[in-house]
Amino acid sequence: MAQSKEADRVTAILVSPGVDDLERGGENIQQNSPLDPTAWSERKKMFVVFVGLLTLFNSVFDSTIPSGGIRSICDFFSIKSEAQQVLPTSVYLIGYVMGPLVFGPMSEVYGRRVVMVGTFILFTIFTLACALSPNWAGFLIFRTIVGICASCPIAVTGGLFSDVYQTPLVRGRMMALSMAVTTAGPQFAPMISGYLAQVGWRWIFWVSLILAAVTLGPVLYLPETFAPILKQTNRLKKRDEGFLVKAFTRPVYMIFYEPIISLTCLYLSYASAIFSGLAFLPIAVGAAIGLIIFLWYDSFLYRAKSQNAEWAFIEEYQRLPLACLGGPLYVLALFWLGWTASVEIHWIVPMLAGIPFGMGFFLIFVALINYLIDAYHKYAASAMAAASTCRSIFGAVLPLAASPMFYSLGVNWGTSLLAFLSLVMTFIPFVFIRYGEAIRRRSSFRQELQKE
Repeated sequence: MAQSKEADRVTAILVSPGVDDLERGGENIQQNSPLDPTAWSERKKMFVVFVGLLTLFNSVFDSTIPSGGIRSICDFFSIKSEAQQVLPTSVYLIGYVMGPLVFGPMSEVYGRRVVMVGTFILFTIFTLACALSPNWAGFLIFRTIVGICASCPIAVTGGLFSDVYQTPLVRGRMMALSMAVTTAGPQFAPMISGYLAQVGWRWIFWVSLILAAVTLGPVLYLPETFAPILKQTNRLKKRDEGFLVKAFTRPVYMIFYEPIISLTCLYLSYASAIFSGLAFLPIAVGAAIGLIIFLWYDSFLYRAKSQNAEWAFIEEYQRLPLACLGGPLYVLALFWLGWTASVEIHWIVPMLAGIPFGMGFFLIFVALINYLIDAYHKYAASAMAAASTCRSIFGAVLPLAASPMFYSLGVNWGTSLLAFLSLVMTFIPFVFIRYGEAIRRRSSFRQELQKE
């Protein structure tokens, strides 16, 4: 009984009472309706969120797990080439590029459960294969498959949250949690693997396997959350070859023909590529401050809704003002870093630039990702897949230009160039606030959702 009360108390913190009723205009919905995930009990919804976050942590944790023990791995397989030494991480990221384009739309055709459970079982099996790899070629093949399977939570968790939480207010809090997991998860792995490598490189993957095996238990109990599958409304569509082709090309189509997704992918991909090369600790502090700002704005928005303020019900004001603040902070951090990174200035000064950087990075991501999910609802997984694929491509390609750029321009002007490009992108959320409603009206996906 005590544990039950504690669980209800934690749920109440994350899900403010009355939010759903407030946003639905007091619509009376039968609780625990099996065909309506938004009407499930809060405990069942939180289990879905819990499973989504667990799989997401496994995914991002495993992305960097070889880096702390790469020397030990390469010594065992007699790999001397520096180009090959980056492959255990690089082939994993190839999976991040390929996987979302399949798993996002697949979850919108066959449901979230079969995709999430199936890929995580394969993720666990091939993590075991990595630990038992007999040679370098086999190891890289297994890592590639693990990366492909690990990309599923990146693409689908946004859809999971959109399925069970109808309101942007509550759903935004869940996405903030996923953002925290995505940011923190990769930072722990190198430290752990660096220690385990001293015992033996295979222990790096034994630990990953243990984490995956523990996670697999809850994953197997993940309920189906996609309403069309629950209601069996697209049973006939699944037999239509044209429908399948359209579904599986949806993320690519969105990138080129949906301005909201095109611009969001551009901004998030650019920000993510820069983030990968900076020190984590000050960024973590900044991200924590960003989370506090997010929670403050969340409460401010909720109060405005409770007072029936007209602006509070406009979709563009649900999250985008956070990105309008985060963008300038991001630019400030880059200029700060670029012009203080000098042997004549104490190292703590450029390091402190990570604080506004972390604030800006968190606010940009949590605002734009939530805007995508709010705008595309049941197509959220495809939208997230498009964003994830673009981020992975930028993350792999942009760093290749870093060395030539800094060699030609120097640290000061090289970083300033990144800051000027970031300054241009700060206008994207302002454009959405001004023209977002008109853009959404012209979207074929939004028109379909409105018909439904």
